[in-house]
Amino acid sequence: MALVTFTSPEYRDKTVYAVAGSHTQTILKLALENKIPINFECEDGECGTCVVRVTSIDKKMERMGGTMTEKEKSLLKQIGKVTTEQLEQMIVDDLPPEWRLACQMIVRDEDIRVEY
Repeated sequence: MALVTFTSPEYRDKTVYAVAGSHTQTILKLALENKIPINFECEDGECGTCVVRVTSIDKKMERMGGTMTEKEKSLLKQIGKVTTEQLEQMIVDDLPPEWRLACQMIVRDEDIRVEY
């Protein structure tokens, strides 16, 4: 089980349990199931409205690398959240960028903070 803390300046923080590695439970799906008001439109990684900042809660552990689709990489570059250099460094360091699309990111076995 992973703990996911959703945080926003407009709403109180809410921590929920996520089934780690389910391969189907995205951050957006988890948010919707728990009535957390993340903005979204397409749910397919095409619009960028569900962009979130994901950081590790346990500073002793480095974030795990999460597979990003080419669509997600392209859109994050397009909206200015990551650069080509950051994406290349991500491959070398095996660390994901802090900006992700909630509809694309699968919850891993780690406790994370999701800022929306």
